[in-house]
Amino acid sequence: MDTLFRLVSLQSDQSLNSSRTSSSSRSSRQNLYQQEDEECFNIFMDDEDFSSSSSKHYNPYPHHQLHHHQQHHTASNTPTPTTTTTTGSATPTHQHVYDQSADQFSYSPARDVTLEFAASLSGQNSRWASDILLETAKAIADRNSTRVQQLMWMLNELGSLYGDIDQKLASYFLQALFSRMMDSGERTYRTLISASEKNCSFDSTRKMVLKFQEVSPWTMFGHVACNGAIIEALEGESKLHIIDISNTFCTQWPTLLEAIATRSDETPHLRITTILVSKSGGANGGAAGVPKVMKEIGSRMEKFARLMGVPFKFNVIHHAGDLSELSLAELDIKEDEALAINCVGALHSVATVGNRRDLLISILRRMQPRIVTVVEEEADLDIGVDGLEFVRGFQESLRWFRVYFEALDESFPKTSNERLMLERAAGCAIVDLVACPQAESVERRETAARWSHRLQGGGFRPVSFNEEVSDDVRALLRRYKDGWSMIQGSDSTGIFLSWKDQPVVWASAWKP
Repeated sequence: MDTLFRLVSLQSDQSLNSSRTSSSSRSSRQNLYQQEDEECFNIFMDDEDFSSSSSKHYNPYPHHQLHHHQQHHTASNTPTPTTTTTTGSATPTHQHVYDQSADQFSYSPARDVTLEFAASLSGQNSRWASDILLETAKAIADRNSTRVQQLMWMLNELGSLYGDIDQKLASYFLQALFSRMMDSGERTYRTLISASEKNCSFDSTRKMVLKFQEVSPWTMFGHVACNGAIIEALEGESKLHIIDISNTFCTQWPTLLEAIATRSDETPHLRITTILVSKSGGANGGAAGVPKVMKEIGSRMEKFARLMGVPFKFNVIHHAGDLSELSLAELDIKEDEALAINCVGALHSVATVGNRRDLLISILRRMQPRIVTVVEEEADLDIGVDGLEFVRGFQESLRWFRVYFEALDESFPKTSNERLMLERAAGCAIVDLVACPQAESVERRETAARWSHRLQGGGFRPVSFNEEVSDDVRALLRRYKDGWSMIQGSDSTGIFLSWKDQPVVWASAWKP
């Protein structure tokens, strides 16, 4: 599955892994994350709203109140604010999201707010972050500024990027809520994405992708299902063209190349066109780092295709703007080629306003493909503007990202740079969902039922995965830890990857 990325020596990976496992102390974990901070952007480092300087950190309590608060933490065995050491400074600093620069949050919270969540904080299996965050969302919807300030203070004290799942959720969602309150969501999101892509390299991307595939079927599930559907739909054709609209760095295609190379009939010509989408302002996918990675990936794919004896062409199209504005002329579709369209984690990047998603589906239909494969995460993440719609959407986002973080927690080692990269990417998505305008959002997921309704309304009909594909998926899941399973969708509309009985990924195939 990972042939594309394993064409280079993994000697450096092995030495890195051995150094990571040599110590399990807290100081070792902090040093590991300090090294990662040099490579990947610290999501809370924003010059105007946030601070990495201990002298500027927001501290609403007078000294005697802070001392009482810390004693309460110790007595109740609740999470305490964690610290990390900033490079070049011997002073430990809290990973706090906001500081004294935000005058709106300069207050002294009442004790009864802390006591309100005492039971949740002291429970061994509690989900205190979800409780406090949901109450914060309700306070925002009710425009109760005093309660918002009190709850955000608590989250700021308890949250940590390097703590347990609740501490991480508290940190990431607090940043999103703070950006929403400051009306700075778009700027925060652009800053996070551009900084991440600036540090994006083929090597760091390769390590992250390979490790994620090694420990979790989250991405491989869709690869196996879609490849099976594409091979079946294009069987016997001599010229194949796959339009790839995905976010998986082409890791799906080496196994398909191998399958094509072993066909009993004449080896067909294969052309893959990958579409990279960049929103205006470079907020999504089009910054300097990603094209460099794709150029390297394309070169390696061409070498691998030659090794397999498959006539092959690879092309990358950089599309500025929304996918619903995609021009067919860009794609160089030819009548003598059998066309497949592969959409993995891409449809939800289209804005939900103005029927843009339905417009994209109509564009796909006009291409007259033999098969369209769709993989999307199974969630209803569409946070409303305010009021009850905002609270409901926020609650579903909390549920979804808790499931995702729990799956990462049980799949990755506790100290893993790759896991941290994935969590930070999730943090960017949370900012997009909570703090960015609906018209600019690229993270609003929809459920399989909703996507099926859109696709059928756009002139497509579902195609069942054959038994061979289902067997391949089940064999894949046996490679991983217990907890993963496959669920058949209703009315032949695809299959679901389930994590502990919760559907998390949906894969489906469609024909005009």
